[in-house]
This record gives sequence, structure tokens and C-alpha cells, in this order.
Amino acid sequence: MSNDKGLLSGSITILIGAVIAIMALVRGPWQAWLLIGVFTLWGLWVVLILLLPYMQQAKRRRQRQQRERQLHAEGVSRSTFQVPELEEPISDDLLLRYANHRILTYLRSSYANACFEWCEPKPTELIRTNGTGRIRLYNVDDFDHADITFGKDAAIRCDLLRIVPLSKTEAGADDPNNIPPNKQPIDPRIWYENSGRTVLEALVADLNSRGHSKLTLRENGDICIQQGEELVPQEHLSNFPAKVYWPRLVEVFESNGLSAETTAQGIQVSW
Repeated sequence: MSNDKGLLSGSITILIGAVIAIMALVRGPWQAWLLIGVFTLWGLWVVLILLLPYMQQAKRRRQRQQRERQLHAEGVSRSTFQVPELEEPISDDLLLRYANHRILTYLRSSYANACFEWCEPKPTELIRTNGTGRIRLYNVDDFDHADITFGKDAAIRCDLLRIVPLSKTEAGADDPNNIPPNKQPIDPRIWYENSGRTVLEALVADLNSRGHSKLTLRENGDICIQQGEELVPQEHLSNFPAKVYWPRLVEVFESNGLSAETTAQGIQVSW
């Protein structure tokens, strides 16, 4: 619009200059005809300037409508194609590969170089029947086996194991069955997914609704809140990891959106 105003003001300047020149240099009947011609040309120029934006807008509208018609025609032509339905069930090999990828992704979330082999002769039957099978682990510290459970809701549960031959124990002193649950080798991330997440998320939601912003996890697994000068237990976590695992457990809490730090009383979690 400012460009049009500039052209219009410039044309008025030219018109005034032309009129003055004609009146100063031309005498007689030619003067009137020249003035009429100049005013006519100036009028046509003004009309062109005023109509030019509308002409460009109409051109763009026609181009847009043409593109829309073209896209609509292409869409109609594509809609005639139908993806054929699979008449046969998923093969055992394909089903097993899907499950293997999910298990491997779960393991490598904590162990970057983990790999495994099935100990079961027909693992696909476990997948179809929601059973539990064992795998042999490699490149996984502190663990050499895992039990894989396929749930009816398509979830996969992984319980890490360490199998020690009885011949390597001394009077059963190193027998994992004689070690308290919270002293056995454990992966904090997997413990949180299997045992801690459900309890903590429900309790945090309840405490937050009542004005609390932090809790303390004691070494014995009790979840406590500060009431006055005392820590009052609210819930209990089974198989809570020993202190040696707390630094990694703090990282797990922080990766799940919670603030955590180790204190003399336990692990303080805030939100």
C-alpha cells in the first residue's frame, strides 16, 4: 500500500510538471488537446496503480484453487488403493524377534552391552500362553540369568538372577537363600520398575494432595513423612536396595522426575 502511495504522489508531480511545460511552451488550440491527453494518460495510470493489487490477489486465488483441485484429484486417486489384510497369523520366528527386541531394550536400559540366549527349547509357546521362561545373560554385571514373564496385557517382566553352584559355597554361607532380600545383588532401575514405582507414585499423589512435598525412604524399606519432629511410616517397600545401591537409586529417581538425595536418615525424595 505504501508503494502505491509513492507511485501516485510521483505521478502527480510528473503531471504538474507536464501541465506547466505545456502552458508555458504551447499556444493556441494544441494547448487544450495536449492538456486533455496528459490528463487522460495520468487517469489511466492512476486506475492501473489502484487495480494492480486486486489483479494480483485474483491471480493468486486462481492459482490456489488450481492447486487445491489438483491435490483433491490426487487424493481421490490414492484412496482407491487398499492395503491387503493379512490372512495368515504371525509366524513364530517373527513373534520371537519382536519379543527379543523388547527384552534386549529392557536389559540395555541398564547394561549397554547386554545380550542373551534362550534356555527354553520353544520360547514362542511361552509368548502365546503368557508363560515364564529363563534366558542366559552375557555382559551383565552380578547376574547371569533372568526369568522372563509374558503378561496377558502384553507386558514383559524381567527378574534378574544369579545362579551359584552349591559346590562353590561353604556350608551354605554364600547361598543366596541365606542372604536377606535387601542384601542380594539387585539392579536399582529394575527394582524400581518392578516393586517401587507403583507404591511411590500412588503415595506421592496422595501426599501431594495433602500438602506434603517430600518423603524419606528408610533403610528397612519404610516410607516416612515428617510430622512434627518425628518420621512417621506411611508405606513399606519390599526388597528395598541396600545402601551400596543408593547412589544409583538416586539417579533412577531423578530420571523419573523426582528430586532425591542421600541423608543420615535415608533417601529423601521431593517433588
